[in-house]
Amino acid sequence: MRSSASATFYASVGGELTWYDLDVETASLARGGAVMLGANVQYAWPHPSGPYLYVVSSGGGPRVRSDRNFAQAMRIDPASGALSPRGEPKHLPSRPIHTSVDAGGEFLLTAYNDPSALTVHRINGDGTVGEAVQQPNALDTGKYAHQISATPDNAHVIMITRGNNAPDDSPVNPGSIKVYRFQRGILTNEAAIQPEDGMKFGPRHLDFHPTQPWVYVCVESQNKLYVYNRDAAGGLSGAPSFVKDTLADPQTSARQAAGAIHVHPNGQFVYLTNRASATIEVEGKKVFAGGENSIAVFSVDQATGEPTLIQSIDGRVIQLRTFAIDPSGSVLVAASLQALPVRQHGVDTMLPAGLSIYRIGGDGKLEFVRKYDVDVGGKTQFWSGMVTMP
Repeated sequence: MRSSASATFYASVGGELTWYDLDVETASLARGGAVMLGANVQYAWPHPSGPYLYVVSSGGGPRVRSDRNFAQAMRIDPASGALSPRGEPKHLPSRPIHTSVDAGGEFLLTAYNDPSALTVHRINGDGTVGEAVQQPNALDTGKYAHQISATPDNAHVIMITRGNNAPDDSPVNPGSIKVYRFQRGILTNEAAIQPEDGMKFGPRHLDFHPTQPWVYVCVESQNKLYVYNRDAAGGLSGAPSFVKDTLADPQTSARQAAGAIHVHPNGQFVYLTNRASATIEVEGKKVFAGGENSIAVFSVDQATGEPTLIQSIDGRVIQLRTFAIDPSGSVLVAASLQALPVRQHGVDTMLPAGLSIYRIGGDGKLEFVRKYDVDVGGKTQFWSGMVTMP
């Protein structure tokens, strides 16, 4: 049984999805169990009011296509956080990269990166994934979709399309934020937001402020944080109100990529990850080439929404791809993607993948508590998230 001070943390390695009890008081995890899906977990999202977690998976992965792509409803045991399949998996057209549930809990929104596309599936009354909603309108889905989310008022859906415009991407194409009007599962093009031609704009994920109309967008390829205003009529303002660097040293020569982003439950802080995983060959061995694997902490001006970088804390791992904050705003758990050899003082040491736990102070800053190593073998720890039952 979980204590009232606990939440369930989920993390995937390949097709295995494990649940952990999070004890907020001790900032510790206890493994509960795991379930094996039929393909590699890509992303998951909880229902806003029911005991369900929606998981999208694929037999492929980055730059690997597959015809085994699924959306699966999982029932969450309220007492333990354990997962069990709810209904049959729904086949998807290609590899899904992100999924979410609309604010009303009636539709499953899924984004696909290659080719860039989206689908909307009905969620049945019993929590199972229903049929796809046929879209009557030709939709602008951009290049390399990476996230899809309904706005808090459920009037719009926003899809982040990252494009490919980092320094050594090939081929190259623009990034953009696509905004659609949303009504009973039907999408209509509203706006495409991108600076200039989008060739120096590679957005990855966004998160909404809990009480104000501020939208925080993590820009992966350029390591920036953009702030937009949410607009009831058009979904999102056309130009950002603020643009900030995410790196402690923006002049670094290592290839960097910004990652996941979350606003603190109290709206006073924003957290996002910086990632680096390039390798170089040293004495015939590939080792980590260097760069910043960190969590950047921003304070938020409560009058304007402006973020200010107040901390960059070492992640102690390679590639912090996902992280989550418990509902009380006291603990942050970050999951790293992979293991990688690191050379220090002429010695190569394997830095394992893992789950890193931080306490969140009243000033928003993080204090490292512990790391649990995770043996990913030849796979990756691709997704993690936090769920508290309503």
